[in-house]
Amino acid sequence: MVQAVQRAVRILRELATAGPRLGVTELADRLGVAKPTVHALLRTLEAEGMVTQDRESSKYLLGPDLLLLGNAYLDTQELRSRSLTWADVLASRAGEAVWVAVLTGDHILVVHHAFRPAGAVQILEVGASVPWNTCALGKAMVAWAPGETRERLLGGPLGVLTGASVTEPAALRAQLDAALATGYALEDQESALGDAGIAAPVFGRGGEVAGAIGVVGPVERLLVEPARQELAVAVRETARNLSRDLGAPRRAAQLAGPGSATVPTPTPSPG
Repeated sequence: MVQAVQRAVRILRELATAGPRLGVTELADRLGVAKPTVHALLRTLEAEGMVTQDRESSKYLLGPDLLLLGNAYLDTQELRSRSLTWADVLASRAGEAVWVAVLTGDHILVVHHAFRPAGAVQILEVGASVPWNTCALGKAMVAWAPGETRERLLGGPLGVLTGASVTEPAALRAQLDAALATGYALEDQESALGDAGIAAPVFGRGGEVAGAIGVVGPVERLLVEPARQELAVAVRETARNLSRDLGAPRRAAQLAGPGSATVPTPTPSPG
């Protein structure tokens, strides 16, 4: 580990999570590092476009060059590029917004967002970071993740975004087991009041969980019957198709339907 690089990354994370504007003293206290050291790191980050300084308050905020790095990450994210068509098809079929996400630490990162086909103005959520335990996408990925990953996340910090967020490991474990049994994970107003989610895992070439895809929308549309079952079928089928396009092996731990975790025999891609 290179200490200076580690500290610079921690500065960027603090500005991203506790900002948008923080001063040298605030950052020094948060990092437990001397102010001259933090100031030198900030000046270097500023010279590279990673942070900028607000001239009125003298505090620092994230810089524009980080957007270039973020866009470059999305451009090289195979799950995102492979999901573009499938997410649009699912959004049209479900009549709801579709998110595609990957797991980063104990949060999910939205790498693609297909808008709901019709309705009010919608906000693009690409780049949104959400605690894994508060959304269907996160639960879908953790349910099918290796045992050590699952246990580590269940034993780690669990996010709270609403009064419905589940923070009891035993309750979350039961939800993950239910996802394995039914083939999909659910969220009921755990990340935003009034919203729900239905998601299934997506698998890569090595059979590992590469991410998840799911529908997001008002709880009264997603979780009422028979809509919930119909949407769950659509989400599972889309996850299988996307996994196939990513080259998931036939017997990888992929969702094939309720009570099953094997990959169906691949079929030719549409067209």
